[in-house]
Amino acid sequence: MSKHVASGRRRAETTAAPVRPRAAAGTTGRRRAEPVRRPLGGSAQKFAITAAASGLVLTVALPTTAAAVDPLPAPEATAAPAPVSADPNATLEFDRAALTSKFDPDAKLQGLSVAGSDVIPAAAKGTLATPLDSELVQTSAFGYRVSPITGAAGELHTGQDFAAACGTEVSAAAAGKVKSAGWHAYGGGNRVVVDHGNGVETTYNHLSAISVSVGDEVQRGDLVGASGTTGASTGCHLHFEVLVNGTPVDPLGWL
Repeated sequence: MSKHVASGRRRAETTAAPVRPRAAAGTTGRRRAEPVRRPLGGSAQKFAITAAASGLVLTVALPTTAAAVDPLPAPEATAAPAPVSADPNATLEFDRAALTSKFDPDAKLQGLSVAGSDVIPAAAKGTLATPLDSELVQTSAFGYRVSPITGAAGELHTGQDFAAACGTEVSAAAAGKVKSAGWHAYGGGNRVVVDHGNGVETTYNHLSAISVSVGDEVQRGDLVGASGTTGASTGCHLHFEVLVNGTPVDPLGWL
């Protein structure tokens, strides 16, 4: 009986699987890690992975928004213009366009800011016309001088004297109304005063004749008289004055 038991033990030892020794670190309670399987993101991702693994080079063609431009057509050949011919005896004339000016000296005169006799010369310049048609020749200036009548020094010459033969036409320096026309008791002889408004007046002295009357409306350039040597005068000439609010100023600043 003991032999039978022993033989049975041998048979059991031959059929049992050998046991492998475990590592020194304990593995009690641990399970072998299983690989995580995650789904791929579609066929495109699968293709990208496959291409990367195989070393393929991918070329991506992007759509373009630029419109196709047709080449410009070549310009058509044109015939050269026919030469222009003219009669060699023809006369050519060229008319030059007339130049006009919108400057209105009378309007500028009325627009002056007059305060006493203080008027900016640049503002007054050109507002009055010359009282003689000929070129003005100054014989005695505005300001203090020795009197040619009495010889006294320090006399205020209240206007400009211009050379003019007796009988030379004298015209209004601007549009206005005749304020005075007659004899002047203080040396002016035959004298005309024209009121231009805005506190501005002009006077024409030593006239040999007067052509206007008090109250007449005159325009720039209208005849007011003729030059002479009446009153306190030493010879034929025109004594021309400009008064601003009654105060005489140099006429040259206004012509």
